[in-house]
Amino acid sequence: MKSMPYPDPDDAENPEVFTPLSAEEARSLRERNPSVPPWKVVVGQAVVGIVVALAAWLITGSQNVGWSTAYGALAVVLPAALFARGLTGRFASLNAATAMFGFFLWEMVKLALTVAMLIAAPNLVVALSWPALLVGLVLTMKVYWVALLFAPRYRQR
Repeated sequence: MKSMPYPDPDDAENPEVFTPLSAEEARSLRERNPSVPPWKVVVGQAVVGIVVALAAWLITGSQNVGWSTAYGALAVVLPAALFARGLTGRFASLNAATAMFGFFLWEMVKLALTVAMLIAAPNLVVALSWPALLVGLVLTMKVYWVALLFAPRYRQR
């Protein structure tokens, strides 16, 4: 059997054939599958972080738990905002290579900032409650999944 580096584009029986989309097909695909703007996700995370921190403070009656939860949320929101800013900058989509490089660069910046904020937490939050911080962090982080549920859907006209 002959080995080919790429599938034969004329082979209709081969399901692995890659055919590039035309400009019209690409536009139609984007219309059918709109993306969620990153800033909407960041705003949603900030709102969830505030609500969770206030709920933690009211439920426990402890300001320290509220501040710990808020700091956990901030450890997600601040790096996510920086990431969104990097991805929506003017150099982010010059071409596919810069977009990919920018994505990985800003993802690494986001992870490094999150880790740095978690390391700094005991020095910045008085009477830090690690469980409360983790609750704020995890619930705020899960906004990504909620954003996917509320993503705009394609409607046939």
